[in-house]
Amino acid sequence: MKISYNWLKQFIKTDWTSEQTSELLTDLGLEVEVVEKYQSIKGGLEGVVVGHVLTCEKHPDADRLKVTTVNVGLEAPIQIVCGAANVAAGQKVPVATIGTILYDKDGAEFTIKKGKIRGQESHGMICAEDELGLGNSHDGIMVLADDLVPGTPASQVFQVTNDEVFEIGLTPNRADAMSHYGTARDLRAGMLQRSVNVELITPSVSNFRVDMRTLKIDVNVEDNHLAPRYCGVTISGISVHESPSWLQDRLKAIGLTPKNNIVDVTNYVLHELGQPLHAFDAAKINGKIIVKTVEEGTKFVTLDDVERTLHKEDLMICDEKGPLCIAGVFGGKKSGVSEGTTTIFLESAYFDPVSIRKTAKRHQLSTDASFRFERGIDPTITEYALKRAALLIQEVAGGKITSDVVEVYPKKVEDFSVLLNFSHVSKIIGQEISKDTIKKILVSLDIKVNSVSDSGLGLTIPAYRVDVQREIDVIEEILRVYGYNNINFSKKFNATVANSPRTEDYKVQNVIASQLNSQGFHEMMANSLTTAAYAKLSTSLKEEHNVSMLNPLSSDLATLRQSLLFSGLEAVSYNINRKNSDLKLFEFGKTYHKYLNGYEEHKHLSLLISGNRNKESWTSPQKTTDFFLLKGYVKAILSRLGIEKISNTPVQSDIYSEGTAITYNNDILVEMGVVKKPILKHFGIKQDVYYADFNWDLVLKIITGKIKYTEIPKYPEVRRDLALLIDQNTSYESIFNLAKQTEKALLKDINLFDVYQGDKLPEGKKSYALSFTIQDNSKTLTDAQIDKIMSKLQQTFETELGASLR
Repeated sequence: MKISYNWLKQFIKTDWTSEQTSELLTDLGLEVEVVEKYQSIKGGLEGVVVGHVLTCEKHPDADRLKVTTVNVGLEAPIQIVCGAANVAAGQKVPVATIGTILYDKDGAEFTIKKGKIRGQESHGMICAEDELGLGNSHDGIMVLADDLVPGTPASQVFQVTNDEVFEIGLTPNRADAMSHYGTARDLRAGMLQRSVNVELITPSVSNFRVDMRTLKIDVNVEDNHLAPRYCGVTISGISVHESPSWLQDRLKAIGLTPKNNIVDVTNYVLHELGQPLHAFDAAKINGKIIVKTVEEGTKFVTLDDVERTLHKEDLMICDEKGPLCIAGVFGGKKSGVSEGTTTIFLESAYFDPVSIRKTAKRHQLSTDASFRFERGIDPTITEYALKRAALLIQEVAGGKITSDVVEVYPKKVEDFSVLLNFSHVSKIIGQEISKDTIKKILVSLDIKVNSVSDSGLGLTIPAYRVDVQREIDVIEEILRVYGYNNINFSKKFNATVANSPRTEDYKVQNVIASQLNSQGFHEMMANSLTTAAYAKLSTSLKEEHNVSMLNPLSSDLATLRQSLLFSGLEAVSYNINRKNSDLKLFEFGKTYHKYLNGYEEHKHLSLLISGNRNKESWTSPQKTTDFFLLKGYVKAILSRLGIEKISNTPVQSDIYSEGTAITYNNDILVEMGVVKKPILKHFGIKQDVYYADFNWDLVLKIITGKIKYTEIPKYPEVRRDLALLIDQNTSYESIFNLAKQTEKALLKDINLFDVYQGDKLPEGKKSYALSFTIQDNSKTLTDAQIDKIMSKLQQTFETELGASLR
């Protein structure tokens, strides 16, 4: 946001330098990022003076040049060689003296130097208007008024405006400060706190009066929620033309390009008071003004000649034939002010911030008006700003007020009530501030003190302070005006060492994150906001369970995610498109769900792998990732956390083409598998992606139990191997479970170390090579005991699975 210092000083009379003012504004939270100088004429005509041409003779060696002597206010006249055809003795002219810097039409600077032209010395330059930046004419030199005194600075003659402009990095919550008046209001509070008594001067509208009641345009607001307050007035007999220089300079100083006197006034009042306005050509309004929404799909051409398709929730300013303007956002092509306009309907309104923001984002429009409306403007100055603009229009465009102010304001926007506790102020700020100082600060911020007690204050917050609705907000206001730099800090530092358990969430996350990082994984952090359309990619996700934003930034950030998968696939797609296709990613994050009985959020850990296992190397062949690699990473995490007694069950989610679920006491702990091709296609991914989803809340619940330790066995373990010929559809899991049931006491581990399927085996058969680890913690096993266990296992496999030894 740009604030003109000259403009600001119309509200507060001060002799402070821009440096002092910018320092105070920054202390108040309106951070001044830079202060720039503005001049209505580039260079400010510094070094250009009024000259009196005393003599003018033809150049002896050039037909088109003349040698002049010019009085520029020095002790002696100077000689200047001039090529203008209209130069003559006796004229008063602008002269750029030696060392003056001028600018060409492209903004490039050039310096006037002493020189010789065809043998004649020249000590300056007599200027045309385009050379000074005063116009586009280069027909000849400028001839000034005869009564001017030689040596008078040209900046005085042409009334060059010099200004300083503050570039303020305004935070989105400070809608009240998005104008010169709002900034001045804050500045006054800061100056009063520093014992500088200043008055806030507001433009008077006492001269507003209705000249004749010849053109009343009725207003009908169909939805008072979307447009709580609407005002309008007609002005007839205006003349649309270029704005006066003072108005143009004000707008140019803050980076706006002047259009015409009507549009410039509306922009001027917007940046002066923070109230957006809009002027309609009254001759193009059919019947009355109707503020309403229109049918879905209605076409509308805006001022930028773009045809837009309207949404059913877009608030529109219409007449009896159709839309005229997108309320609070952008005007319409057909109803805009043009050079032929003689009568206008001037609008000033307060629109619902949420509605305006949605409309602006929907149509990808960001205007000065929408920027303010969507953050919340002051609903109390709607009529005042209208009258202010009407008077300015009469000043710069003539015309007469031809109707009373039409106002629709059925329900007043109320101020906010807040109770402030003095002890809370001291506790939050960390320093006691006197009660009188607190009251003084609050009054300087237009906050009314309704009641006073020993413990606190009853306050009324003005409606325009949409960011101050709680006690903590009031305390923040007190602190920023009192001054953060005025808070004393102790030289003593106190620290508290918290004794948190080893199973604290962040500690467990760090352990697992370190493990995954050592295995080649990279941690990712995705936005919790996503698009609602992702819920359609899986039947296990329900659109009605989406937690939707009331005021989303865009349709892509409108809903809180129900799954970490889709934001993870966005990252996978992003990397693959940039030639980084070998991926191992993990993320700790939350999912959000809406149910009939309320809202829930759940913590998850997700793993995503895709592409090759390792980088290409001559020492090892390329091998792609697969489901078993993912399963190994999952099992390693569970092993690191000491989670045992788990079971495998079929996966229930339809996001996997193949997969499995690991359960603990019948609760799903992890789901993992190969992501379905149609889902990958939605993200433009052509290679396989393997995904695992941990229920992190359940993980934390499981590991919070007491840790059990067992002594390292004194007696050796024994390994025996079996090569079994089994049916094609027999799984390793069934062998594992059957072996554990057969020998519960001494069988410690089972491992599948080879799988063979080929034409040398009978049809429908496969071969599993398994190792069995047997151990007795109380004694050394004998060969007879070992053979008995292995015989029992072999017999069980033959009976239950139809297996045979190879």
